Amino acid sequence: MGAENAHETGLAGRYATAMFELAQDDKSVEAVAADFAALKAAIHASADLARLVRSPAFSREDQAKALKALLQKMGVSPVTVKFISVLAAKRRLFALEGIIASYDRLVARLHGEVQAEVTSARPLSAAETAELKRVLKSGLSREPRLETRVDPALLGGLVIKLGSRMIDSSLRTKLNGIRAAMKG
Repeated sequence: MGAENAHETGLAGRYATAMFELAQDDKSVEAVAADFAALKAAIHASADLARLVRSPAFSREDQAKALKALLQKMGVSPVTVKFISVLAAKRRLFALEGIIASYDRLVARLHGEVQAEVTSARPLSAAETAELKRVLKSGLSREPRLETRVDPALLGGLVIKLGSRMIDSSLRTKLNGIRAAMKG
């Protein structure tokens, strides 16, 4: 699928595709990606901001006013401010994190990259991350764009999600398999 006609499905995908096309026309694909990354980090860092974005208890006016002030303080591009304002006006802010994830996939496709979500039991070192990227690149023939998460419940190993494909080499899954085999 070429980047020109790349699209995402579902509510978040439709908004992400619309924003991606707008950003391409505006020559601001990378600026919007950086804005979205900063906004995603801010949402994850602030429980109040996460509640403002996700909760239907706030009026669209309150959401729009608070987010516009925050976005301007963050120094995001005007096209991002306008897009977030439209989301607030249409009561679609609850989908923002999904929109950001879909937008990231579209940008990755544009650059010939593949989005990979990696969950590990502990934070990966720079050397481990570089080695994982190298292994994935050799297997995929495309540059992987890693998004890492930590889940101590895994005990060890990794879970890698590439689109709809999942590679699970976690100790938790292996132990559950052993438990099931012993019961059966």
